[in-house]
Amino acid sequence: MSGLLVAGTTSDAGKSVVTTALCRAFARRGITVAPFKAQNMSNNSMVVGDGEEIGRAQWIQSLAAGAEPEVAMNPVLLKPGGDRRSHVVVMGRPAGEISSTEFVGGRTHLAETAFAAYDDLASRYDVVVCEGAGSPAEINLRAGDFVNMGLAQHARLPVVVVGDIDRGGVFAAFYGTLALLDDADQRLVSGFVVNKFRGDRALLEPGLERIAELTSRPVHGVLPWHPDLWLDSEDTLAVSGRRSDASDALRVAVVRLPRISNATDVDALGIEPGVDVTLVSDPRGLADADLLVLPGTRATLADLAWLRSRGLDRAVLDHAAAGRPVLGICGGYQMLGRTISDPGGVEGVAGAEADGLGLLDVVTRFSAEKVLRLHDDAGYEIHHGVTSVGSGEAFRGGVRQGHVLGTMRHGVLESDAFRRDLLAEVAAAVGRTWAPSDRSFAAAREERLDLLGDLAEEHLDVDALFALARR
Repeated sequence: MSGLLVAGTTSDAGKSVVTTALCRAFARRGITVAPFKAQNMSNNSMVVGDGEEIGRAQWIQSLAAGAEPEVAMNPVLLKPGGDRRSHVVVMGRPAGEISSTEFVGGRTHLAETAFAAYDDLASRYDVVVCEGAGSPAEINLRAGDFVNMGLAQHARLPVVVVGDIDRGGVFAAFYGTLALLDDADQRLVSGFVVNKFRGDRALLEPGLERIAELTSRPVHGVLPWHPDLWLDSEDTLAVSGRRSDASDALRVAVVRLPRISNATDVDALGIEPGVDVTLVSDPRGLADADLLVLPGTRATLADLAWLRSRGLDRAVLDHAAAGRPVLGICGGYQMLGRTISDPGGVEGVAGAEADGLGLLDVVTRFSAEKVLRLHDDAGYEIHHGVTSVGSGEAFRGGVRQGHVLGTMRHGVLESDAFRRDLLAEVAAAVGRTWAPSDRSFAAAREERLDLLGDLAEEHLDVDALFALARR
């Protein structure tokens, strides 16, 4: 077996970035590479294979590796439905729920599945680049861990710990992470990587040398912060959205729902010139929007109640009444309809029901059955139950009435033709001119992956990391 575990001092330290970078850099050496994350907790997912679900990050990493995405790359996916319970996806299929109290001792069966999936990949690929979760030093969870050091012990994987220097305290985080591990786990930690460095590396050298002395482990590189480096988001759309330098840019306002899912749906808008994409959570943020987007959510009824509690429901209705376009995707589409009911408690409360915003003639009824479907033309579906259409014009797996559009399909904006047609319609509706680019979103994603590979080659000791992985 050949592999490497990329762990992190914290969540969002850069594990996904470094894992993706190494997948691309190793693949460039002509070897077969597979990404792996034993358990991902995210509401951003992707449909693969014959209608199976994995975390979005592992799907992107498979593209970086030039590998066909498959469920073994993310055998356990937890989709938070609230603060204390998560929906469980095992090998791409729904498998009930898990509570926060089960995180230490109630996941033995998940660990067995994850280890078997890793062993399967390791038997078929030259190298498996694994991504940890959170921090390996979460000592309260170590007994039931199979994502960080538990996985490393199972496969005897060397571990590289990534720290985000932009947060501050990166050397203390490296030292403390190692110190909190027991002797057996410490022996697997092989070095560190600094992420998001800005400035003159010479100023960093004394710290790099000292942490190597203190831990007897090298720093394998310092990845710089780069303005053009952004990957499909793991948990939310990039915090600040995508801003345009144009003074007359079309403004797209995306409602930041508390339980937003597949926020990557609007990432493709960011490659178009003259388009501002911002996230909003109050009515003022929608005041001057040209296009309003209600994205997907893991808890449609709860987020609809949140929308109303903040007065955003009235802002959406006012926006539509002014003839400005509204796009609802999956849960956002369901909110635009007449009613939403959950007789079986799929989202948590059996018998829950609410009126929608009434902008589309559709009715949604949740059920335990989960729809997972890829579409050849564009997009994919991940949802429970059925949304039934009354009147209106058919629209991308949904319906439209005037400038109010709803679709059950995630990823439709990645279709270059559809995205440009939609933005042209928005510009016409608000009396503006807008000129599309000829950029392909798929090509733009590939450029980002190549940039990440280039940064890895320039700033990381890829040969040393490859030697670690191959042992």
